[in-house]
Amino acid sequence: MKYIGAHVSAAGGVENAPLNAETIGAKAFALFTKNQKRWDSPPLTEKSIEGFRLNLEKVGISPKMVLPHDSYLINLGNPDDEKRAKSLDSFIVEAKRVEELGLRLLNFHPGSHLGKIKPFECLNLIADGINTAIAETESVVFVIETTAGQGNNVGYKFEHLADIIENIKDKSRIGVCIDTCHIFAAGYDLRTEETYNKTMDQFDSIVGMKYLQGFHLNDAKSDFESRVDRHDSIGVGNIGAEAFRFVIEDSRTDNMPLILETPNSDLWEEEIQLLYSFSKE
Repeated sequence: MKYIGAHVSAAGGVENAPLNAETIGAKAFALFTKNQKRWDSPPLTEKSIEGFRLNLEKVGISPKMVLPHDSYLINLGNPDDEKRAKSLDSFIVEAKRVEELGLRLLNFHPGSHLGKIKPFECLNLIADGINTAIAETESVVFVIETTAGQGNNVGYKFEHLADIIENIKDKSRIGVCIDTCHIFAAGYDLRTEETYNKTMDQFDSIVGMKYLQGFHLNDAKSDFESRVDRHDSIGVGNIGAEAFRFVIEDSRTDNMPLILETPNSDLWEEEIQLLYSFSKE
């Protein structure tokens, strides 16, 4: 079964996110559990936690179909020890917020070497940080998001993801989210059935389909293999609508959150309907 939604607002409290998801016909959603542009945020209140859980039940969305995203400030691969420690502390706080809400996934961008260390060193630092976060939490699965490779970011090659996963001690606590815009910009084609299947086969052979925990469904303003991260609305960008048919028709994307991060939220309801129209269910 397909579970499609969008990254909805949690303005006014996380408890509002499930209600915002319901208004666009979503069966899954993503959210920030705190201000993504600030290091510090007040702890979640019992009222917000209870309200979130009650509203999630009210709208009939499973906690397994919620894919929270961590702060954009966090860089687990930062070569500066002090700044990396600050990122790791924030990462652990975010993971504990996810657990307080009764959720199981935390999506994150792996990090950047900032041009100061080798990519493999950055990947090792990221794995070390995840291992620490796993030890400091109980159940959350840390979901690495594929990147476009913009700037000095790692995670744009499937091999990068495989290297991180190889160094994770408890592999039941690690997963991957494929962002369609990001992998397209990184050089993985999705535009024909043949190239889509080739890309997914590459992912399976290099990373392993067992680690796939979700998708971000975004068309791309950026060009193929440009390593530029610019999302577009479904069918408007350089990927094209047909690629999303391949994703939705693929049984390997069943029973996981499939999340829109397209730039025009006014189109989300329409885009969700379009995506569901591709389903054979």
